[in-house]
This record gives sequence, structure tokens and C-alpha cells, in this order.
Amino acid sequence: MSIITPSLAFLAVASLIQARPFARDDPVQHLSTIEHGDMVFSLGDIPYLALTTTPSAESSGFSGAGNLPFTVIKSDQCSITADVVDGLISKYLEGDDVISESFLQSLYISTSCEGDASMDGSAFDYLESMGAKSIYTSSHLTCEGGVTVEGPDGLEPGPYIASIKNGVASFSAVYRLYEDRYRTFIFGSIPSSNNGFKPFPVNVAEYQDPLIPVPSRIYSWSDERPFAGFRIAVKDLYDMKGLQTSGGSRAWATITPIANETAPAIQRLIDLGAHLVGKQKTAQFASGANPWDWYDVQYPFNPRGDEWLTCSASSSGAGCSIAAYDWLDHAIGSDTGSSVRRPAAVSGTYGNRPSQGMISLDNVQPLGAAQDTAGVFARDPHAFAYFARHWYTPDLHQDTSLTGLERLTVPESDVPLPRTVYYTPEYLPVRNPAADALVQDFYNNLTSLLGMTQKTLNLTSILLENEAQDQANTTIGNYTAPPPELDLPGTVNISTWSNATSLLNTYTQWFEVAVPLIDAWSSLYDGRFPPVDPARRPGWVARLENYNTTPAEYDAALGTKRTFSEWFNTEFLGQGFESTDEPETTTSEECGESALWIYDIGTGGLPSYRERELIAGNEFATYLNYTPPETLTSGVNFCSTAGCADFTVPIGQVPYFSNVTRVEEMVPVSLSLVMRRGCDYSLFGLIEKMADVGMLQSVKTGRNAF
Repeated sequence: MSIITPSLAFLAVASLIQARPFARDDPVQHLSTIEHGDMVFSLGDIPYLALTTTPSAESSGFSGAGNLPFTVIKSDQCSITADVVDGLISKYLEGDDVISESFLQSLYISTSCEGDASMDGSAFDYLESMGAKSIYTSSHLTCEGGVTVEGPDGLEPGPYIASIKNGVASFSAVYRLYEDRYRTFIFGSIPSSNNGFKPFPVNVAEYQDPLIPVPSRIYSWSDERPFAGFRIAVKDLYDMKGLQTSGGSRAWATITPIANETAPAIQRLIDLGAHLVGKQKTAQFASGANPWDWYDVQYPFNPRGDEWLTCSASSSGAGCSIAAYDWLDHAIGSDTGSSVRRPAAVSGTYGNRPSQGMISLDNVQPLGAAQDTAGVFARDPHAFAYFARHWYTPDLHQDTSLTGLERLTVPESDVPLPRTVYYTPEYLPVRNPAADALVQDFYNNLTSLLGMTQKTLNLTSILLENEAQDQANTTIGNYTAPPPELDLPGTVNISTWSNATSLLNTYTQWFEVAVPLIDAWSSLYDGRFPPVDPARRPGWVARLENYNTTPAEYDAALGTKRTFSEWFNTEFLGQGFESTDEPETTTSEECGESALWIYDIGTGGLPSYRERELIAGNEFATYLNYTPPETLTSGVNFCSTAGCADFTVPIGQVPYFSNVTRVEEMVPVSLSLVMRRGCDYSLFGLIEKMADVGMLQSVKTGRNAF
């Protein structure tokens, strides 16, 4: 008896057929037409948006009528076979979260091949067996079968809605609508025809949460710009042309016109190829409000642990969104007192306060203009560094008259990593032993894996010793600070530094936000004071009755800031090293000689809830704004004044018993890494090195960061 062995060609075809995707016969269910005329629809029970008011292309020669799901397939091959088509469709489905099998019902095939191009019968057989109802091809292709049309050749590959009428098809780009379950956004955004944006404040009946539109990633695959395809959300302090900037205040939105230009820092993202998908919640006027002091806007939810933890304050929407959604790549926040660093800490993500002056904050609602900075959130350490290296540019550095500091220089290439790490026990009071073990392992790895030299010292003692040189020992409450281990030149008086910081953090907002709002509201509403959340109202009322700070006093505060900055960056972080270069520059050599300082930016491994009653009197929970008892001030305050680089990184997670879910949950543990002003890329390089040796890793979305 003979055995017939199937040919290799037959097996290959059979395998291809078994593995192929199948076009789902899902109809387009029109849900609504939004204010601007674009169409919201569902396809296969997934909500989408089609930009029908601004079609990407038109073409004649189509049959039928109505709105059809469509996929544009574009090859660079001159001979398009079943294998080529199968490979492209599989690549689209695997590499993009917007396209689905439902968009494979109708297809347009084209090629960028410059020579003679053909599509053979096997490709048509494959597509028909896949279930495609309509197959159209480019006139550039020689083929038998399909319908040849002209017009869509300029379209990027990916999913579209083809609106067909009288034989003419209008192809509209498609956005998937994702549910913002954790309420981190104010509204979504889509591009407008005037190089600006249109708001997308739409809820569909079955989705009680906001829906955020995100474009197909396939549209950007041919774009070589660094941020091509990145989906980025923006804190609601930054102007985006065509959108309202509210700063978390309905009153401010009432008196303020729609933005007619985009903030330079945000325009930079657009120029780099990013897609801006919406504006995100902020504590009102970028205040440090507790979760229970939000009134105009509902406080966002943290996806970590029991989903009832704090998101921290000002950039809370941004930090918690990156911890929540895989479909979002980055979020832009701002940091004055800690408003990127702390949200990153409690959400278990990466976030940075860059060196002061790193990027323009024009067309951004200010808190304290001399202290404000723009930072980014990320889930992956390498993506974090990649983003920063492209976003920050010397072309957008702030003027020294605004920052009060010396001219910022930031070495970008061949920047050495720091060789010394400071260990300051009073700034690592990790109150959960499990979290403390993670911190100690982190320090051990700095020396064992990275070869850094650890130097133990007491920063509080150094500050006090410099304030009172004649005291060998100084008492703070029940704590006696030991003599300092570094002999550093004197710095400013601590109370003078604190007072200057307070003035700088209120002056600009008072004149650029508070006074215009108070005056406008009084004029519109018979002398009434505007509705302002309690984090800001008492201070504004007090200043309204008696505010006599002068420009001269503001300039003096800038002088205090600069004096403290020079001491902290040069003497403390810089270890007193003086290069031979210009005194008002930061060099690669200085970054290599500077030290890395680490402090506990987070909760010490304890949960911090969004509900005050769950924290009060609970020894197993903590308020977020925690100052270690053996210190003069929280660690977050140093770089806020000194302008140094301060980056938050997640190092692990530890268990806690949740008073909400009544089971064991996990809370992130984070640290803040600090280097002297201008050494941002040395610090980013260090973070990448830590990732390479396994000290840092990407975090997941959802309840558990790791």
C-alpha cells in the first residue's frame, strides 16, 4: 500500500488558511453625531469615532451606500501574494488596538512599489476565503479580480469608515473610544482643521464614564518622527488651541476664552509626532489639595491596590491615568511643590521634576512661575528617558529673569553617571519594614551592581550647622542632630528660605489668576467672590484684604532662591567640586563628580487613602504630606527651590490590609532620585543603567504595579 504525502506547497496553503483572520460581519451602529458633526458608532460592541467632517480621502467607483468599515492595506512589495496580504493583516491586528476583524469586511489594496506591481489570484482567493465582501485595488496594481479605483492611494494603512453615496466614498479616520473608568480626564480631544483641537465631551448611554478617543497606531507607522503614534494626555493647565483651559475651576472656565494657541511645551509634542488625546484633571489652580477638598471636579481614582488610594494632588489625573491605561503612553503634568513626583509615587509610575528652566511654560496657568516645571509620567524606565531626551530642548529653556537662577546648561552626550550616593537616614524613615527592606536592597545594589560609593551623612544637621556655626549639637524637639560629616560653606537662614519659597509659590498666581478671576466675578455677579475650593479660598480672601507684597520683595525672594540653589547644587550635591569651565554652566565633568541623593518620596510603604476617615487615627495608613520627625522640611521641598533634577522611580510593592476591600492588597514603594541642576541626562542615564541591571523595571497597569 502506498502512502500519498501532501506537497509542501499544499501544507503551506492549508496552514495559512487555518491561521488566517476572519472578517466579522458586524454592521456599523450609528450612536450619535457629536456637536462638530463627526460620527460616534459601534462596531462589534466597541465604540468608535469617525472624523466624517474632515475625510482623509475621496474616491469614485464604489457600489452600495451607507457607512462601511474599511481597511486600507498598503504593501511595499511589487508582487502581492496571499502570504504578503496575510502578513500585513496579521501585523495590523497584532500591532494596533483600534483595528479589529470587523474592519476587514471591505478592503483597499495598494503598494508603494515604484516599478511594475501585480496582485496574483492567490491573494484574492485568500481574502475571499477570509470573508471579505468587497475588494478594491489601486490602479497601480495589475491584477485579475477586485475593482480598481483611484483616490485612496494617499491614505495611510489602517481602519477607516467609508461613507458611500452615489458611487463616491469618503474615507474617514477612525478613533477607538476608551472608557475613562478611573475618571482621570476632563474630556478627550481630536484634531481640528485649523491645526488646533476639538473637545470630545461625549458619554454613550452604556458608558457612564467619559470616553477618550485614540487614533489607530497604524496611521503613524510610516512617520519617522520620534513621538510618532504616541498617545499623550495633557494636564488642564496647558493651553491647547481650540480647547478650554480651566485649571480645575468652573469659575475660571466661565471667564476665560477658549485657547487660541497651543503652549510651546505642548506644541513641541505635536511637532515630534504625538497625538494629544485629552485634557486631564488637576487640583484647582494646581493647589496641594487633599482628595476630600476637591469640589468643582470629582477627584480621580487610583487603580492601585483597593482602588481607593490617593492620586496625590495637582497632577493626579496624569499620574493615575498612566497607572490605569495601557492605551495611553504618557501624560504631561507640572511640578511646583511635588505635583509630578508624588502622583508618580502613589501610582507606582515614573515621573520627573526637571531642572528649573528646562522647558517653556508660556501659555500655562501658573502657580509660582519661578518654581513651576513641566514633567512627564511613564511606565517604562527606558521610555521615560527616551521621551525626555526628545521633549526637552535648549530652544525652549526659560529665561533666567523668570527662574531667578543662573543660565541653565544641560549636557546631553557623554554625560557620566554619578559615582557617589548619599545615604541620609532621616530622609528614609520607611515606616513599613517590608518597604524598608526594598530600600536597603536598592542601596546595596547601587554599590554592588553599579559600583557606587555610599556616603552616610545627615542633611538636617548640615543645614542647622550652617545656620548656627557655633553649635556643635542642635536639638529639634526630642532629636539631637549629630555634627555634620561634610564641612560645607554657610547657606541661607532656613526660615528665610521657607518664607521666600512661600512668596514665590503664591505671587504669580495671585496677580495672573486670582485677581483677574475675583475682579471678573465681582463684575459679573454683583460683587460676589468666586466659588473657589477650600485649598485656595482662605489664602485668597486674606490676600484680598491685605496683600502688600511688592515687586522688590519678590526680587529679594528670587535672590534668596538663587543663594540657596547655588549652595545646594554646588556644595551639597556637587560636593564642592569646581570645574575650570564658566561658573554659570553645568558640565559633564561636574555631573560625574556630583552625588546622587535619595529620599522617600512616597508613603513609606503605607496606604494613603482618598477618604480622610480611613487615615485619621489609623497607624497603618498615612497622610501623604508627611514630614519626617527628625527633619526640618520634607524632601520634596529642596529641588522646588534649588531647581535641581528630582525624579521619582517605583522600586517595588508591599502588602497592606485594605479597610475598603477587607483583603490584602499591594501598595507601590517609590524613591526620589536627586542630582544637581543641569544633570538631568546623567540621572536619566543612571535610571537606564538601573533598568539594564534589573534594579528598575516596567510597571503594569491595574491593581498591581509589578
